[in-house]
This record gives sequence, structure tokens and C-alpha cells, in this order.
Amino acid sequence: MVFRALVSRQAADGSVVNAVEATEDTALPAGDVTVAIEWAGLNYKDALCLTGRGGLVRSYPHVAGVDFAGQVLESGDPRYRAGQRVILTGWRVGEIRWGGFAEMARVEADWLVPLPRGLSTRDAMVLGTAGLTAMLAINRLKGDGLDTGDGEVVVTGAGGGVGSIATLLLARLGHRVVAVSGRAELVDALGKLGAGRVVGREAIVTASGKGLDKEQFAAAIDNVGGEMLAELLKKVARAGSVAAVGNAGGAAFPGSVLPLILRGVSLLGIDSVMQPYDVRVAAWDRLSTLFAPAAYSEWVTEVSLSELPAVADRILQGGVRGRVIVDPRRS
Repeated sequence: MVFRALVSRQAADGSVVNAVEATEDTALPAGDVTVAIEWAGLNYKDALCLTGRGGLVRSYPHVAGVDFAGQVLESGDPRYRAGQRVILTGWRVGEIRWGGFAEMARVEADWLVPLPRGLSTRDAMVLGTAGLTAMLAINRLKGDGLDTGDGEVVVTGAGGGVGSIATLLLARLGHRVVAVSGRAELVDALGKLGAGRVVGREAIVTASGKGLDKEQFAAAIDNVGGEMLAELLKKVARAGSVAAVGNAGGAAFPGSVLPLILRGVSLLGIDSVMQPYDVRVAAWDRLSTLFAPAAYSEWVTEVSLSELPAVADRILQGGVRGRVIVDPRRS
């Protein structure tokens, strides 16, 4: 069977060239389940793969795409049947294995979850890895004791996929949200998602030179890392929590342990790649009842396979807001 895929190849000079190609299904990796992909998502990791940065791709030719949703074509696992709709996120698919930027994928059954009732495959990729990560972070914060009456919850990198979806979900759960973004043009849109306040990066990262700052926030979801995370921890109230989900601002952590040992602040690491099946299913089931596609519609951009490389450059430069979703069937 022939299908279309955005195939990445490495040139002699080390650069990566991407082109939509007709591909035989015999090129697909081994796996239990073959899926006809209806929608995929473009994530920061995908942009790194498409541009050859970050060292994520082990071998070429390669098909990127760390998340997708679609319909099962063939299954060698009794948990899935032909015609069933499924979601895949994580498990290094799109990095060390061929991923979702194609009309077809073959993966291990353990990596899939059934599409919950109430979500279409398009909705699932509007959420994608970003929505799953946001939900996992909120679940951890709630599990650590966060209540709607505790005070403001700050979300850094609020203009991106995880940040914008987290803003919407937290607001729908009744929390008072402070969205942090360096993009002034997003203030109104973040307000529509439910942010009570929108502040610039300088509100967090301006260093006071102190080990602790005034207690301002009950909890936080941080997409940035680096200096942002270090300064944010100083501003979290006693016994509050910070869920760390990203490192767009760098992997180094120039911080202090004082918020952790003098205020009892918890730093919670969120891994969305290797989550157990039950945890993923629970998160997707909660998303299916909590997410409001209509409220998020202006944050979604649809593209074709051939448009992906140009958008990948933009996402690495911080020029994309919300979620980019891919229709592999679109010309």
C-alpha cells in the first residue's frame, strides 16, 4: 500500500531536507497496530526534528510527528480493532521511530489509547501532547493539594500550546489564572481563555537579588525553565507547588533551594512521554469532559504536510501561538 509522508533526509553537508513523498507501507517500522492518520500535531520537538536540531533523530530517512490520531487499519493486539479511533503521544515516536507526519503509521499497541467519547480526532490533536501535558500538570498540582480558594495560579509561556491550554483548563476548573507572555498581542486572546491577569516576562524574571520574594502565587505551571523557573519559585506561597513542563528558556537552573526548604514549595517534574497507560487514559478522559473546543478555536492553525517545514522554523522562533495541527490528506 502506498501512502504520502513528509520524509526528512540528511544532505551531505548535514542539513535536513524535507519533501512530501509517496512511500510504500513496507517502509513502516514493525508494530502491532497500523493506523490511518487523520490528524497530527506540530510540536517544538517536531520542529527540532524537521530542522535537524537537538540530535533527536537517530537515522534517516525519517518521518517526524510525535503525536497523531486516526483510525485503526490493522491490529495484531486484541485491545484494538479495525475501525477503532485511537490517539498516540510520546514513546519517542517521531524521534527515534517514524511518526505522524504521514497518512499512515505503525506502532506498538501499548503506546496507544482509545479516543474518548466526546472528542473527535481533530479535537484530540488540537489538544495533542500539549493538552496531555497541561492536564498531567494540573492533576499533579491538584494532587498536591491545590484548591480553587488558594490564590492565583501562574502559567508561564502562556502563548504556546501547553500554556494556552493550561490557562483554559485552569479557568474552567475555577482557578484564578495569571498568564505570563512576552507577546503583547496575545493579551486579549488570553483573557478570552480565562486569564484574570496577563503579565510580561519581566514580572517574573526581574531578579530581586533575594533568596525569597513576596508570596504571590498559590501554584504555577512553568513551560520555560531556566531563569524563569528560578525566579518563579521565589514568588510561590508557603506549601505551594510548581509543575515544570518545559525548558524553552534553557535547561540550566540558576536557582536556590531556599523556597523548597524555607517555604516547603514543591517542584513537580512532568513527563508526558513515558506515562503509563492508566495515567494517559485518565488524563484523556478528563480532557474529553473539560476541554471546550469552541473556546480555543482561534488558537488553532491547520496546515498540510508540505507547509510543515516553514511553520517549524516559525515555532522555533516563538512566532506561533497555540496549536498547529496537520491534515496529512490535505494537498
